[in-house]
Amino acid sequence: MTILDAQHLQALHCSPAKDALDGEEARRLAALLPHWRLENGKLVREFRFADYYETLAFVNALAYVTHAEDHHPELTVTYNRCVARYDTHSVNQGQGGLSLNDFICAAKADALAERA
Repeated sequence: MTILDAQHLQALHCSPAKDALDGEEARRLAALLPHWRLENGKLVREFRFADYYETLAFVNALAYVTHAEDHHPELTVTYNRCVARYDTHSVNQGQGGLSLNDFICAAKADALAERA
């Protein structure tokens, strides 16, 4: 499957993953999401907001979307920011790594942030 841009990622849906992406494919997909970075085997982005209300509104919207995709991030929430970290625990025989699901959810999080 050829994924050309972030909009294509946003249109996809998560599915059970058993195999991790190789480093080259992870870097190629990360390049489609310029606000995200690869860090310690995870896909990471910091979202900044004006205040706690906006931060929690985003977190709640992200929780709804990621629950619908059945692929949940690690979140760190403070007054005016949220750090999201995605990885897939089921890949690499339960050792974890990155899967297409991480990039799909990151693209959906970007779309939410753009609307915030």
